[in-house]
Amino acid sequence: MPSQNAAIIDLSALKHNLGVAKKAAPNAKVMAVIKADAYGHGMVPLANVLTGVDAFAVARVDEAVELRQANIKTPIVVLAGYADAVELSICSELDLDVIIHCEYQIDLLKRVSVDSPLTVWVKLNTGMNRLGFDPAEVSDVFNRLSLNKSIRQPIKTLTHLACADDTNSNATEQQITLFDKLVSGLTGEQSIANSAGLLAWSYAQRHWVRPGIMLYGASPFFDKQASDDGLKPVMTLTSKVLAIRTVKKGERVGYGGSWQAPKTSLIAAIGIGYGDGYPRHATVGTPVLINGQTVSLVGRVSMDSITVDISGHQHIRVGDEVILWGGGLPIENVAQACGTISYDLMCGVTERVPRHYMDVNNGG
Repeated sequence: MPSQNAAIIDLSALKHNLGVAKKAAPNAKVMAVIKADAYGHGMVPLANVLTGVDAFAVARVDEAVELRQANIKTPIVVLAGYADAVELSICSELDLDVIIHCEYQIDLLKRVSVDSPLTVWVKLNTGMNRLGFDPAEVSDVFNRLSLNKSIRQPIKTLTHLACADDTNSNATEQQITLFDKLVSGLTGEQSIANSAGLLAWSYAQRHWVRPGIMLYGASPFFDKQASDDGLKPVMTLTSKVLAIRTVKKGERVGYGGSWQAPKTSLIAAIGIGYGDGYPRHATVGTPVLINGQTVSLVGRVSMDSITVDISGHQHIRVGDEVILWGGGLPIENVAQACGTISYDLMCGVTERVPRHYMDVNNGG
């Protein structure tokens, strides 16, 4: 039985956004970031569509295994690298590029024999302070890895930008400057730019760029919308109106009676809730789109439903389609109202919401 809810995945928008990335960084190779099930969009289906990229990036080895099992032959970079000897062997067997970011991984590579040499990226900590070798360690790390017969030479380098979403911050420029200092004299390929770095910091575009959130049609900047950079939403989360009722002035709606009608109001129940990935912390006033009209969330989000105030919109009927974010309602607007980010909303859509893949340009 078809679900009343769906995440409509617009594959033509995905390809359009890839085109935006390529146009913004015409001289760089593209490493499409499809970790976390392609930010909730479906990793394997999207990998099969993103045929114009030079590599995929995933967070963990099990994600790379899933891609290889789906017959994806494109190079795959594992951003967290290997965590143990088993994962190291898998990386060699499946010809996965690995990130080395800590001493433990170097030691493991010395102790564990692999069937085939590995393509290695060394991660440099230039200010994120999460993963990567500190500046004082870099020279010694490269000296040791250059002698390891299990590694293809030359070794590649990358770093991650911590504040590129804020174009007024000088932290990004400082990170890039430090990276350049650390890689001086090294011959391997380099990567700095994530989505924000790709779009706003052209001098972060090295041999490789790593677009992630922009591919899915959301802005990487905290103060912009995707359309500002010509991006189109890939995911549209939809539901339907379950019921409509009149609530008198002073009556309360939802768990805890947290919202009280300031006047006689028309309230619609929508068949989606936090069990589907709609954020429970969404506040009163969070926008919802019904029949092209923006209405506001009222009351607490329940596991299976939300309620919205449709007063003044008497044309709305039970069964009408509702858009929670996506086409017609920028995900950035919803994220801001919820006090979160678009990444969180996308990744939070649960498995009980079916993904429907459409390619408008190909009639799919």
